[in-house]
Amino acid sequence: MLHKVLLLGDPLLRVKSSIVIFPLTKELHQENEDLKHALEAFRKENGFGRAIAAPQIGISKRFIAMDFGEKPFSIFNPIIQWHSSNTVLLWDDCMSFPDLLVKVRRYRSISILYQDEQGKKQVWEKLDSSRSELLQHEIDHLDGILAIDRALDCKSIIYRSEFIKNKRYYLKQIQESNTK
Repeated sequence: MLHKVLLLGDPLLRVKSSIVIFPLTKELHQENEDLKHALEAFRKENGFGRAIAAPQIGISKRFIAMDFGEKPFSIFNPIIQWHSSNTVLLWDDCMSFPDLLVKVRRYRSISILYQDEQGKKQVWEKLDSSRSELLQHEIDHLDGILAIDRALDCKSIIYRSEFIKNKRYYLKQIQESNTK
């Protein structure tokens, strides 16, 4: 079954997701495949997207599909176990509001505990800033929190088209902050 990515304003994006119980049911296997397909379809259509949380296609369960260029895979019930004291400022995007970018502050590094697709507990230790910010974004989705909720201020929400037109200006804002 094909699922469209829910857009900002859909009430299902605000629902806190329930924990996934293993072993996976036939229904959950299908939902996992649907989420991976939704990620791939979005990437083909929009040219971006490394991960998508189940709530973004209307499934209020704690799992995330990711694709870092090899093949899509999912993680279940992720929990941030540790975060650095350092933070990073960035322009965050989201499949649920693809025309917008939001300036947010995230931890520079995190470690997470999660279950793989077979239900085995796994740990990712001290992730790099790119994957750390991505996972913080996706875990927020599992709790009904959107990047727009974390905007630094009212000037921190912009159209993607304006970012592209004025990229040097907007990148300078975060580069100056991240080198302090």
